[in-house]
Amino acid sequence: MTTPPQLTRGLLAVLSFLAAVGPFATDMYLASFTEIARDLGAPASSVQLTLTAFLIGMGIGQLLLGPLSDQCGRRPVLVIALAVFAASSIAMVFAPNIAVFVALRAVQGISGSAGVVVSRAIAVDLSEGAAAIRAISLIAMFVGLGPLLAPPVGGAILTVGDWRAVLATLAAIAVAMFALAAIFVPESLPREARGNSGLRTALSNFGTLLGNGRFLLLMCVFGLGFGGMMSYISASPFVGQVVLGMPPFLYSLAFATGAAAMILSNMLNARLAGRVPPQRMMLIGSLLSLASGITLTAASASGGLSHALFIVCAFVLTGGTGLIMSNSSAIALSLADEARGSGSALLGASQFAVGGLASPLVGAWGEHTALPMSLFVLATAVLACAGALRYVLRNRG
Repeated sequence: MTTPPQLTRGLLAVLSFLAAVGPFATDMYLASFTEIARDLGAPASSVQLTLTAFLIGMGIGQLLLGPLSDQCGRRPVLVIALAVFAASSIAMVFAPNIAVFVALRAVQGISGSAGVVVSRAIAVDLSEGAAAIRAISLIAMFVGLGPLLAPPVGGAILTVGDWRAVLATLAAIAVAMFALAAIFVPESLPREARGNSGLRTALSNFGTLLGNGRFLLLMCVFGLGFGGMMSYISASPFVGQVVLGMPPFLYSLAFATGAAAMILSNMLNARLAGRVPPQRMMLIGSLLSLASGITLTAASASGGLSHALFIVCAFVLTGGTGLIMSNSSAIALSLADEARGSGSALLGASQFAVGGLASPLVGAWGEHTALPMSLFVLATAVLACAGALRYVLRNRG
């Protein structure tokens, strides 16, 4: 008789790494945009399209691969998708022109999304209750760290190499991700627990989950929490260095502060799992984000936003986001039962949808104020807080 797989610390570490690589690949090469445009003879708008292609691929990929893993099993979907991710990442290092680059980024986004969507589903397949909260907290911590740490890492590689060296580093990470999945990740969804195959089943799973008011509310809170953090991430280089005139070291410190907050909030969440209800931790996180949004908006509108206040607000915002995302996703996936792949896909789609709006909206009012960023943080925090409070009041029993 085959021993059922267990969610060991080693497996959880692998799943966390797989989930983090997709977001990391989004931001690691941002500092290379100028070099890419020059070397490939492409306009800036075309280079920016490489990021758009990846993000669209991530969104589409999660909606495709999540339901597919409910029907075909987690392991085959994960391993095959990551093989494609590794191959496309290697090919991207040698891209001869911008058209090939854009196409490969789309393929990379679709295939790399498996690391995010399937890893979450596996973690909840193999755990429940407080253990599931701890697992999702760790995965959420690594996913949240991706966009915070990737830009400075990419910039550091550029100091000793060119943009192809950055892509080569991404390719090496992609190969490592595929190898770890192939060697260490077991099948977590027994054959008898899998759904029927086909587009109709996938759409039925999506419809069932979206028709579940509790899941839908949690999905919105999850996406809104991430959207607020993404508005800070996308605008912080401009706000910190141009509007506030922060020197490079101090701006790097602000980024590091946000990363530390993400780590600490998820460590605290894992420690309190089983003692404090996850819905209460989700509400606390949304209140922290709201406090940051109110402070940022008031300071930006009055001209009182200082270096210290910007760093403190970044700490509070990212820490609150960590609590929002880990707890809302864990509760939501516990409601999905055998459709956890589809549930994870919908969570990822909400994250992509709200986060994708952040960059154009925060830049809508030009380059002389931090107010667009602050207002977007505030708006998402208000909505996330309202959703979290409504969920807590509805589920007090």
